[in-house]
Amino acid sequence: MITPFTISSQEIKGPFNLEITINSGQTSQPAWFNNKNYFQELLVVNEQLVLVSLTQDNWYGPLKLQVESNDEIHLKSLIMEIKRIFDLEFDLTHFYEFLNDDPQLAPTIDFCQGLRLFKAQNLFECLMSSVCSANNSIIRWNRSIRLMREKWGDKGIFSQGTFYSFPVPSKILQAPEHEFEEMEMCSGEKDITECINNLKSCGVGYRGKFMKEAARMVMEEIDLEKLGHMKYDDAFQTLTELPGVGPKVADCILLYGYGMGEAFPTDVWIKRIVSHLYFDGKDIPVKKIRDFGRKQFGSYAGYVQLYLFHYARKSGLLDRLKPKK
Repeated sequence: MITPFTISSQEIKGPFNLEITINSGQTSQPAWFNNKNYFQELLVVNEQLVLVSLTQDNWYGPLKLQVESNDEIHLKSLIMEIKRIFDLEFDLTHFYEFLNDDPQLAPTIDFCQGLRLFKAQNLFECLMSSVCSANNSIIRWNRSIRLMREKWGDKGIFSQGTFYSFPVPSKILQAPEHEFEEMEMCSGEKDITECINNLKSCGVGYRGKFMKEAARMVMEEIDLEKLGHMKYDDAFQTLTELPGVGPKVADCILLYGYGMGEAFPTDVWIKRIVSHLYFDGKDIPVKKIRDFGRKQFGSYAGYVQLYLFHYARKSGLLDRLKPKK
């Protein structure tokens, strides 16, 4: 059953640029599929697999949707989920007033008009995506997460194709880390070249062992749902106990997974950008940059980080800040 509907512009607080939001590299999930004029993805809503197709005519107009499911579609729940994923109730106009009050931030608006948080539909997928993104390119970690979906996730067959949800933690824990473990699990009945259902085959590299141990801890020790009800500092500390989760990855999870706006994910690129804009290009440690961002920008810290990085990429600032060879 395919159902069309719209989210009106009155339901969206400020501009919304669907394309740059989906393609901004946020580690909540891979970018949605671009199918002609629509962005498509499989969502799990009320435990039902729903294929969602989104498009828009302009940044201030309505958001047009087509949804397909083999079960009855609960439109109210689905609309709430779409609004949450794309943070449509965040007042972007008010945020732009905040940016305009800072001469270092004001230029970001022209390059980032309508850019919003791209929040996780699945907290465990956000954890795995964020771990996989460390020291990795956006294209590579997107591909890895999609391969993990295809190998171990639930399958949804629709008129427009086959889509997969992200696997539950037990599936990742049971998955072989590499081809040698897979061959051993098959009692040697497979040739090494046939062993392609392991984490290494998804391109995660050394992160595979971190992912498996993190999956175990999520099953046995850490309730991801409860983290969203903790104070920021407590949630941050809990996340950094997971293998493969340092300060930057923890902040990504808190921002994109839980919408904690005070998180300020800081890597070498954000360090260079903030050092250039606020510290005359001095070599400031990453931790001090993170502390500065959280204190300086408060509840807007996460959005500021998002805008600074996108602005630096699109304006050419990022290239200018690369170390000279």
